[in-house]
Amino acid sequence: MDSLAVANLVLLFGAFFVVLGIATSLVASRFGAPLLFLFLCLGMIAGQDGIGGIVFNDFRVAYLVGSLALAVILFDGGLRTRFSSFRGVLVPAVMLSTVGVVITAGVTGLVAALVLDLGLLEGLLVGAIVASTDAAAVFFLMRSKGVQLRRRVANVIEIESATNDPVAVFLTIVLVELVLAPQGNGWVEISLILAQQALVGAAIGVSGGLALAYVLNRVTLPQGLHPLLVVAAAVLIFALTGVLEGSGFLAAYLAGLILGNRPVRAFPTILSFHDATTWLSQIVMFLVLGLLVTPSTLIDYALPALLVAAFLIVVGRPVAVWLCLTPFGFSRREKTFVSWVGLRGAVSIFLAAIPTLADVPNADVYFNVAFFVVLVSLLVQGWSIAWAAGRLGLKVRDTGPEIKRLEIDLPGQLELELVGYPVADQSPVLAGAVFPSWMRIVMIVRRGEVLTPEGAGDLQVGDYVYVLAPPARVARLDRLFATLDGATAFGVGTFSFAGDAPIEDVCTLYGLHVPADLKGLTVADGFAERFEDRVDIGDRIAIEPAYLLATAIRDDRVAKAVVEFEEDGREGPHGIAGRFGARMRERFVARKARSGETRPSPDAAADAAREAPSRRDEAASL
Repeated sequence: MDSLAVANLVLLFGAFFVVLGIATSLVASRFGAPLLFLFLCLGMIAGQDGIGGIVFNDFRVAYLVGSLALAVILFDGGLRTRFSSFRGVLVPAVMLSTVGVVITAGVTGLVAALVLDLGLLEGLLVGAIVASTDAAAVFFLMRSKGVQLRRRVANVIEIESATNDPVAVFLTIVLVELVLAPQGNGWVEISLILAQQALVGAAIGVSGGLALAYVLNRVTLPQGLHPLLVVAAAVLIFALTGVLEGSGFLAAYLAGLILGNRPVRAFPTILSFHDATTWLSQIVMFLVLGLLVTPSTLIDYALPALLVAAFLIVVGRPVAVWLCLTPFGFSRREKTFVSWVGLRGAVSIFLAAIPTLADVPNADVYFNVAFFVVLVSLLVQGWSIAWAAGRLGLKVRDTGPEIKRLEIDLPGQLELELVGYPVADQSPVLAGAVFPSWMRIVMIVRRGEVLTPEGAGDLQVGDYVYVLAPPARVARLDRLFATLDGATAFGVGTFSFAGDAPIEDVCTLYGLHVPADLKGLTVADGFAERFEDRVDIGDRIAIEPAYLLATAIRDDRVAKAVVEFEEDGREGPHGIAGRFGARMRERFVARKARSGETRPSPDAAADAAREAPSRRDEAASL
């Protein structure tokens, strides 16, 4: 009976702290605190020095829980990443995830050896443990804080954080072996091990993702088992790769990436289920890692660990970022932000458990220092992500509308998806918006009665409209059914241009510098170049200090765009708007001269004001 009582107590406390972790999301949303930091603190409070008094020091169990959680989280990160996001940023992101990790580990390791009074190899081991950014923390905090970044910056951060873990794991394992046996493997053997980790991980990840997509589309499963199969397959791919001495982290991410970019049955259900599973994985993983640490012991390492954390954040990470990204034309503000968002999370604590499992001398030093660095990173960097993005002018307004969308999986059908929308008051569909040719209305539900499109007549507020559309284009329908509000209004100071307008003419009109990859292209071609076939209303092209923003799509191409000024107030009346006004006045006077009026009238200013609408039209016709 005692064992039954213990089992019930474990279940009671486990469920209680998961519920408490979920409840902390309310606190986090109210005060802007990073959720992962709160989860970690909950684990510490429940531990042996906290209120719970739970004694937990089993590193093997913690390693197992961390592996399971990271497999799910990394797979989910790949599942939500589009192939188009790699365009133009793959090489710099890979540079950061390989060379950048080595540089960060090296410079941070030297400082760690100095402040912790360790040997060179031991110091480098500390640097390797904290060198990688945590994909779990980056994906999670970016989504939970609703941070919308310029695509180039966001893609570099996400791809780097998802692909740098294998390098950090490899460095950690190699340095553990060198600490235990300084005369061990040579550089040739080390290079072969690294190549094996990458190749085996990539091969199993890609093949596993393709196989999973094939099974989902060919095997008929009972309702609700598709997402469970995907989660189990993610863990299977992660574990199998580890058994074959490859990188399980890389394999899990690539498997999710492959699956997420292929037509798959029940994909909306899979995404929804994975969202909940990722939340649970984060909560459980950080609670367990919080239980594992002893705060009273952590205090003994506070000062040197704080110095290591400060150096990593202020010097180590920025040095690596600036060296890796400067050759690729990233701006100073972009490099500064990428440097600041080098979040450390569960992966660093996870790696810090390896020296303990390998019986490395002074193993507690590695774990406690890594834990302290993660605490500082989550608290300082995690809390300030949104502020830093806004301060550096890299945060863009989320122009996507909030809309209730019901997605229904059609058995045996991958090319089309059945989607339901409620018709809201003041939505474009009530104002006569034209439906795209690639969608078809199949039925309308009005006051409980199912109607055909022909029998329903004009749409009414409260109707539910069910349409067939290609899964990749479903999101484009959201704006047709969203309420017209600030998300669709482009305020005073924006000027509209047709999709066939040459970008160079637009930039000349405003006195802007044309990006090298956009020279000779029209507005529509420029968006196609940057976003491939994924262009949507609200997508932006940065032409600093302004944006070219897509406002209308026709046949998968931008039909109309506006130039939107920076909102940070740094452009005065004689800046970009002033230059635009001067050029428009020049054109106005020249047009008057050509029509026979060689000199402006005394009321030219008033005439110019009355002609403002025609100027807008002239700009749109470029």
